[in-house]
Amino acid sequence: MNSGDGGGETSTAAGAPAPLEWNFSQVFGERAAGEEVQEVDIISAIEFDRTGDHLATGDRGGRVVLFERTDTKDHGGNRRDLEQMDYSVDRQPEFRYKTEFQSHEPEFDYLKSLEIEEKINKIRWCQAANGALFLLSTNDKTIKFWKVQEKKVKKVADINVNPSKASGNGGSTASSSVCASPRQCLDNGGCSDQPYNSLSNDFLFPPGGIPSLRLPVVVTSNETSLLARCRRVYAHAHDYHINSISNNSDGETFISADDLRINLWNLEISNQSFNIVDVKPANMEDLTEVITSAEFHPTHCNMLAYSSSKGSIRLIDLRQSALCDSHSKLFEESEAPGSRSFFTEIIASISDVKFARDGRYLLSRDYMTLKLWDINMDSGPVAAFQVHEYLRPKLCDLYENDSIFDKFECCLSGDGLRVATGSYSNLFRVFGCAAGSTEETTLEASKNPMSIFSIPPRRHVQTPSRPSRALGSSITRVVKRGAENQGIDANGNTFDFSSKLLHLAWHPSENSIACAASNSLYMYYA
Repeated sequence: MNSGDGGGETSTAAGAPAPLEWNFSQVFGERAAGEEVQEVDIISAIEFDRTGDHLATGDRGGRVVLFERTDTKDHGGNRRDLEQMDYSVDRQPEFRYKTEFQSHEPEFDYLKSLEIEEKINKIRWCQAANGALFLLSTNDKTIKFWKVQEKKVKKVADINVNPSKASGNGGSTASSSVCASPRQCLDNGGCSDQPYNSLSNDFLFPPGGIPSLRLPVVVTSNETSLLARCRRVYAHAHDYHINSISNNSDGETFISADDLRINLWNLEISNQSFNIVDVKPANMEDLTEVITSAEFHPTHCNMLAYSSSKGSIRLIDLRQSALCDSHSKLFEESEAPGSRSFFTEIIASISDVKFARDGRYLLSRDYMTLKLWDINMDSGPVAAFQVHEYLRPKLCDLYENDSIFDKFECCLSGDGLRVATGSYSNLFRVFGCAAGSTEETTLEASKNPMSIFSIPPRRHVQTPSRPSRALGSSITRVVKRGAENQGIDANGNTFDFSSKLLHLAWHPSENSIACAASNSLYMYYA
């Protein structure tokens, strides 16, 4: 599809849609040449709201930044009817900076001698109401519920001095009119036009009267300012690091997941949650897998899925029991005979799982591949996409510098025809998942996206390292920024393993992608 014709997608001979032609839209926070990137500015979470008119990002400094779409306002208003979508983009999407606020601060758990980072792990939008935006944000331990609303600015406009009553030496002092009797003021609810000198000194305070009484008049102007207010704090419910939060379709509840447990919350109740999944063994030495991601079904409020470090996905039904230790369905791919190695279990760990918009399919991302699952078929994935197969011979090096523990996210288009995920050298890949589709597009997050086979070697900018956490703070291995590490693929192209595109999100109603490369937010459309 040509991005500028607005005529929709064409189809190939096999019936699958033609590959999209991706175009750069805009970038926020791109660093200048030679500029050092601060650790706190690195983006750690991205999320579109349900309409796609707002975008939120979180960073390692605990800040949440909101962006608002502007081009839809000039073309008949925002898109609200998600049942009638046109996934072709007939114009370049444009977002503008809206506001930002400090969501989390660094803390220290004195009981466990543990530093709690301010880094935002996940952001999830909630249902908007009365012109206000609501969202959830979480770090490793604490979830917060935020309300962002425009407030009219109130300011002091005037002093209520009657110029006709002004008196004093040189006209510099003005006297305010008062009633003749304090009792009359109370009875009549107001003051008569009597000067101060008609009031008996018995009723004057301070003695001798007040030569000038000036009261400020506060008025509401037409100016507005955005105010972010924390409505609720959901804390002290997780012993391990929170890796996921997900809103329920009922609009009233959400889940939070750490390495061993999943809790169910009500948005209105912050001091109580229900533990619905607990995989912690009686003896921690028997621990074989941990929870890596969890997601509610988009339409069925009783269903959710969670992934594990062993490469399996479990679908559970909240109607079966209060504690969902048993699953309704298990999705895992059988291991090929003779293919097991030291790295097999590490690269099989699923870092992210997402439902398609219709809830029929599940998308999972492990270290090497994207897999698409049909929730009605648990025998195996319906499609698998190799993201960076060229890294397989380098698994030993990636293990040594901890890159093998990087957690890449994934996303699906709203129409379910394509999937996307990130890779190294700030690359992201888009695959067509419709029947007969052979679409595979690889782009670099930059102002001039190029094919993977024509990317010149990039100048490496080393990211400042941050002290790693205590070993007992999390069961999963902590991702650490290693030293400079580059590799060459089969085509002789250089890849930088220290620059990685971990976070990205697909617009819910258009072929538009937002992705984060270090501290920069890049937007693309097709």
